[in-house]
Amino acid sequence: MTVMVPSMTPAAAPLVSPGRQALDSALLQLDQAADRLHLDDGLRTMLATPRRSLTVSVPVRREDGRMDVVQGFRVQHNTTRGPAKGGIRFHPSTDIHEVTALAMWMTWKCALVGIPYGGAKGGVSVDPASLTTRELERVTRRYVNEILPIIGPDKDIPAPDVGTDEQTMAWIMDTYSVNAGYPVPGVVTGKPTTLGGSLGRAGATSRGVQIATLKAMPGSPEGRTVAVQGFGKVGAPAARHLADAGCRVVGVSDVTGAVVNHSGLDVDDLRAWVAETGGVYGYRHADALSHEDLLELDVDVLVPAALEGAITGENASRIRARLIVEGANGPTTPEADRILADAGITVVPDILANAGGVIVSYLEWVQNLQACSWSANEVDTRLRGLMEESFDAVAAMSAERGLSLRQAAHVIGVGRVAEAHRMRGLYP
Repeated sequence: MTVMVPSMTPAAAPLVSPGRQALDSALLQLDQAADRLHLDDGLRTMLATPRRSLTVSVPVRREDGRMDVVQGFRVQHNTTRGPAKGGIRFHPSTDIHEVTALAMWMTWKCALVGIPYGGAKGGVSVDPASLTTRELERVTRRYVNEILPIIGPDKDIPAPDVGTDEQTMAWIMDTYSVNAGYPVPGVVTGKPTTLGGSLGRAGATSRGVQIATLKAMPGSPEGRTVAVQGFGKVGAPAARHLADAGCRVVGVSDVTGAVVNHSGLDVDDLRAWVAETGGVYGYRHADALSHEDLLELDVDVLVPAALEGAITGENASRIRARLIVEGANGPTTPEADRILADAGITVVPDILANAGGVIVSYLEWVQNLQACSWSANEVDTRLRGLMEESFDAVAAMSAERGLSLRQAAHVIGVGRVAEAHRMRGLYP
C-alpha cells in the first residue's frame, strides 16, 4: 500500500511547491523502506502520519509601526522513541509540507544513529534578511509563545536550522524560561556556551559531513577534489574540515553566485571575503560560474549543503562527481537518485551524512539535564564514534542486501521506529 498525506496545496496552483515535493519524496522513501520491512498497512499509516502538527499566526511589529502577520509551524512527526527533536528554520518558502518532510527525516535520522529522540521540525515563513535585529527577536519570541504548549526539555527540543542561529536559540530559551519562572537550558540546543550550549555544537553537522565523506571515500583523501553547494553554516565549515583532511576544495556556491579555482580555493580567505562582502560573488582568487555549473563540476566529491531539491531528474545526468555527500536535507529527488545509481555514483544520504548536528544536540541536552559540561575533545570523540558506527551499519546493510546507502539507511531507521511501536503497543 502506498501511503499519501492529503495535500494542502490549492488545486488551482500551477506548480507543486518545493515543500510538497520534499514531502512526496519523504513519503516515497518511507513506502520503499516499508516494503522491504514488510510492514502492515496500519503501521505504515502511523509512520506516515505526523503525531502533531501546529500552524500558528505570528504578528510582528515593524520598526515603522506597521504590523505584519506571518505563518509559523511546528510538526512533531513521531515520539515513540523519545521526545521530539528538530530545528527551526526562518525562510520565505517554508510551509507545512516542507516542515512535515523535515520532521519525518529527523525521525529516521535519530533512530539510525541510535539516539533516543523522535523527529520534529519548525519554521516561520519569513526572510530573516528583511528584518532588523529587533524585529527578528520579536518574531522569534512571538512564535515561541504560540508553540509554547508543545515544546519543553521532556517534550520537544528545538535547535537552529536555515535562517536561525545560537542567538535565536538564546531568545527561545529566555522566552520559555520566563514563562516557566526559572532557567530551562535544556529546552533548546545549539545555544551559546554561556547559556549551557555544548562545545563543538556549532560545527557538528559539518564535522559529521567530513567523517561521512572520509568513510565513503576509497583510499586517501589527499588531493581529492571537492565542490560545495551552499557555502553557509554547514557548507563553509565542511569545506574547511575537508581541506584539513587533505582534500582540495575547488568550487563553492551560495545565494550570491558560484566560484571555482581548479588549483584549490583558500577556504579561510574565502570565508573572510564572505564575511566582508556578504557572499562568494566577486571573490578575487577564483573564476565565476553559474549555480548549475557548480553542481556539474568534474570533481571527486560533491557536497550539496543548501536546501532540498537541488539535484533533480533534469540535472542528475550531468553530475560528474563520483561521490555525493548530502549536507542538506533532501537535496536529491527520488528520480535523481535512480539516475545517479545507474551512473554508478555513490550517494551518502542526508539522514546519515548530516546527522552530526543532532548527535551533538543530543550530547548538549544530556549535559544540560545532568548539569555538567564536557570538553570539546570528549564531544568530538562521541560524535565520531556514533557517526562511524552508524556508517558501518548502513554500509553493511547495503552490501548484505544489495541496497543503495539511502535505501539501507531508511531500512535501518524506519525499522527501528517500527520495532519501537511494536514493543510499546497501542494505548486503547
